[in-house]
Amino acid sequence: MADAGVARNGQFKEAQSGTLTRADLSDVVHRRLGLSRAESAGMVERLLHHMCAALSTGENVKISGFGSFVLRDKGERVGRNPKTGVEVPIAPRRVMTFRASQTMRDKVARG
Repeated sequence: MADAGVARNGQFKEAQSGTLTRADLSDVVHRRLGLSRAESAGMVERLLHHMCAALSTGENVKISGFGSFVLRDKGERVGRNPKTGVEVPIAPRRVMTFRASQTMRDKVARG
């Protein structure tokens, strides 16, 4: 896979598309752990499935050294249509936010 992977120093090379995909992740697992491509893809899918399942049941997901996916309930509020200026009610909803760990923020800041 030419567009993303792991450089010799273990860091991800930047994907040409600017996006790291499931296929890229499973390719890294395949090369680094020596699992078959099918096993690697299955491992990535199971990890993502467990994360989604936890979030859908209202649990937060924290990955040490990476960050936290946190669910927040937002109450009803009044918004404004930007074109017409008419006030409209915005229904209550649950939103997910991501907060990067300090380790991740330091790595991103260094580039």
